Amino acid sequence: MVAPATAGTRSLPVLAKYDVIEEIGHGGMATVYRAMDKRLQREVAVKVIHPHLRDSSEVAHRFTVEAQAVAKLRHANIVEVFDVSAEDDAEKYLVVELIRGATLRKLIKERAPLPPEIAAALAIDVLAALAHAHAEGVVHRDVKPENVLIEHRSLRTDGSDTPPPSSGDAAPRVRVKLTDFGIAKLLDAQGVTSTGQVLGSPAHMAPEQIEGGDVDARADVFGMGVLLYEAMVGHLPFEGQNPAQVLRRVLDGQYPQAEMERGTVGKRLSVILDRALAHEAADRFESANAMRDALLTELKRVGVESHARELESYFDDPEGYTKEHDKRLIAKLCDLAQVARKDDRVLDAASDYNRALAYAPDDPQLLRIVARMQRDAARAAFLKRAWPLALLAIIVLVGAYFGTQALKNRTQPIGSTTASTSASAAASASASTSATTSAIASTSATVPASATTTATTAVAVQHVERVITLNVTGAASFFVSDNGGEAMSKSLGDTVKLDEREHTLKFTCDKDLCEPQTRKVPAGKTDDAIALELKARAATLTVSCADATATFSLDESPQMPIKPGVPVSVNVPSYRYVMVYNRADPLKKKKVDLTPGQPASVSF
Repeated sequence: MVAPATAGTRSLPVLAKYDVIEEIGHGGMATVYRAMDKRLQREVAVKVIHPHLRDSSEVAHRFTVEAQAVAKLRHANIVEVFDVSAEDDAEKYLVVELIRGATLRKLIKERAPLPPEIAAALAIDVLAALAHAHAEGVVHRDVKPENVLIEHRSLRTDGSDTPPPSSGDAAPRVRVKLTDFGIAKLLDAQGVTSTGQVLGSPAHMAPEQIEGGDVDARADVFGMGVLLYEAMVGHLPFEGQNPAQVLRRVLDGQYPQAEMERGTVGKRLSVILDRALAHEAADRFESANAMRDALLTELKRVGVESHARELESYFDDPEGYTKEHDKRLIAKLCDLAQVARKDDRVLDAASDYNRALAYAPDDPQLLRIVARMQRDAARAAFLKRAWPLALLAIIVLVGAYFGTQALKNRTQPIGSTTASTSASAAASASASTSATTSAIASTSATVPASATTTATTAVAVQHVERVITLNVTGAASFFVSDNGGEAMSKSLGDTVKLDEREHTLKFTCDKDLCEPQTRKVPAGKTDDAIALELKARAATLTVSCADATATFSLDESPQMPIKPGVPVSVNVPSYRYVMVYNRADPLKKKKVDLTPGQPASVSF
């Protein structure tokens, strides 16, 4: 290498074996340039270390480690390394395959949240790259959207919209590449982190990576969970105003579930994300391939047979694909839900119907189906809670009856009880019959023949009415009051009738179990609809344990660690209880009843 030369107003390095053309990227350690390999006459990407870092022996070592680690990785989804600077070169650089495309970070900034199936398809290719790297003993340690490159070749190079003849053996027109193994650690050798230095991006680092513990392939699984969550939901699972806050939230292990943040993600994909983001490495997918298989299985379930073709369809026409994808997915989810209902798989049916409803919140047929399922679930939950009380009431009534009979037997002469009771019952029955007959006769005699006509005329003369449909989710039933009046019990898809004036509707739940909401209905004469979600108040759970070092979790949220004596906010499920277990011994579980907005506790 020689001293840099100036191209226009920009200073470009001059390399002996490469003609540097332009800068194409800039990072914390290096600047990336597009260059021409003078000997092989091919374009390459050259990563040149920043001047203030090139004299650092540690940085130089990291560059050498990257070259050695990645040079042995030959995979379609990994950027290939071609060359590295010599020890006596004045500058340190790395020469890699040139990818003509953009980063996943750029795609997320422009189009997030992505269609969940597209985000999953991209993740499948990145996971394939990680699985290959892990098999070679390399952990990436910095999986993030900035390190994922996407290259898209259009249908034709002549500007035509007509697609070329398809070929089953043709290379995919969308290539997904994982790059920047600059902080990779070889599992079979001492790396630069042997001093305990923490390397990586805060929001994407696994808890054990932050704490300086043992890091293996499951740290990359965690990074993939963060990447996929952001692509599907539109924001990071762990957020903060500064890196310290972000690190603390990663260590706490608490984040909003993807399906709660964005209903179109659905329960099944949300569960996959929860497993990838588990606080303990042992609770995550055991390998990148295991997570990849889970995503492939779910894509196939919803009708995506080839994730590569799905990516091509999306990048050819993102807006057109999204519209068509939504229609196709709604129909597929409804079909799957119908099959699940026939097979009595209620939870699976509810999961698919809810995801379909998230795509089409105003679909009347879906609203009716989901409302019916919510009412059935609420009724089943009520019966589950109420049957012990009902049984107790029956026992009390039966006991009271026989107690009364025994008392009568003591106070009346023998032989008179039956006759007296029979006579009394006969007299009562006779009186009741006579009264009923008289009432009917009296009514028939006193109501004029014109009464029905008069009543009909009175109903016809009323104010202008309009019907307001209540698309309210989050509670099987709720109360709505109009302008502060009496609250009426309603459920999803029900309606209220209002006149043409402005109205203020207030929505609440029984016993104040959810956050109340109000909606103004402007004056008018046309029918309308109100869509909102009533969110249950969270409960506060405290676990007590003599072992202060113990850690607990919930069956419902295995990714959330709970420390003894530290209150945590817990979402209250419809069945109103959670199961708490000791992570050191998951078989030791205790049930805790929850009430929205109220504290709860359990002791181990």
